[in-house]
Amino acid sequence: MPERCRPLLLVVATTVAMVSCLTSCGSDSSGTEQQSGKGKIGIALPSTEQARWPSDGENMSEQFGLLGYSTMVRNAEDDASTQVEQINDMIKSRVKAIIIAAVDGSSLTPTLERAGKKNIPIIAFDRLIMNSENVDYYTTFDNTKVGKLQGQFLVDHLGLKTAKGPFAVELFAGDPDDNNSKYFFEGAMAILQPYISSGKLVVRSGQTAFSDVVTLKWDSGTAKSRMSLLLKKYYASTAVDAVLSPNDGLARGILEALQKAGYGSGSKPYPAVTGQDAELESIKLIASGAQAQSILKDSREMSKATVRMVDQILQGEKPEINNTTDYNNGVKAVPTFLLQPVSITKDNYETKIIKSGIFTAEQVGS
Repeated sequence: MPERCRPLLLVVATTVAMVSCLTSCGSDSSGTEQQSGKGKIGIALPSTEQARWPSDGENMSEQFGLLGYSTMVRNAEDDASTQVEQINDMIKSRVKAIIIAAVDGSSLTPTLERAGKKNIPIIAFDRLIMNSENVDYYTTFDNTKVGKLQGQFLVDHLGLKTAKGPFAVELFAGDPDDNNSKYFFEGAMAILQPYISSGKLVVRSGQTAFSDVVTLKWDSGTAKSRMSLLLKKYYASTAVDAVLSPNDGLARGILEALQKAGYGSGSKPYPAVTGQDAELESIKLIASGAQAQSILKDSREMSKATVRMVDQILQGEKPEINNTTDYNNGVKAVPTFLLQPVSITKDNYETKIIKSGIFTAEQVGS
């Protein structure tokens, strides 16, 4: 081969290699170590049981890729020790920052100390990480407002301000290891408790304390079993009018128990069941009239805010926050970017869900 051709071939080979890297180095969800110009971002997610978490991981990976970062996405399947190992792997892989939606917000302190020593910024994503000074920022929705929207929906749906009552309600809460669960429950009870105290709302089971109504690991089957037991024990000869459910997964389990007990027929309509996350299966149930409400926390917007925050930090800029006092993790008030939730019902799901592009009419079946 003539000597004058070799430099040209080298340039072509180098260019092909660069193009190949650009098309394959943007996102890492398989465990393969990849490189990019700006470095790698760790994303630690809690579960694939709820559809939103894989979607959040994909959204953030795509956005980071557009900014020139690669991502290392891991999912712990609701196992706290697995998540610790995954975050330790991220630290060893020298990621530039770690975004964490914690399985157990109180179990990460030693791990985050290691991250802090290596100057790796930690951003808590939707779930506040507790008891660690090494949580730099927090992105979330106003979770107290989530509960208030759920509680207010039940007040309005039952007409509690003017109706005579009493109405029967049962209460559910999420996983106690998820710090958000208390915010949801306390927000809802701030609205419902006055009506319970006055006797207009009656909890026939008597289970009104957070510790009595939690659902470990946000497990839909557990919620279904508990609802079945409540119906057999307290509602054999009377109907339940409303169920406070903190999210859509639990709501679907509750609705399965209600349906098995004969609710949903013409003579025995479903009680008003709340939810959260505006998952497709629950939007279908809202459209059909089975589930009464969900809460839209448009995680696309939270993903955008989180990616923007990480990029600002790594560029040496001050990230955008709008709350510096309300989210104390037991060690410090964590600077927070707070987004606002929206109540979704049969009256507005077409506008808020379909027209906004979250799901199509074909997906919902409307």
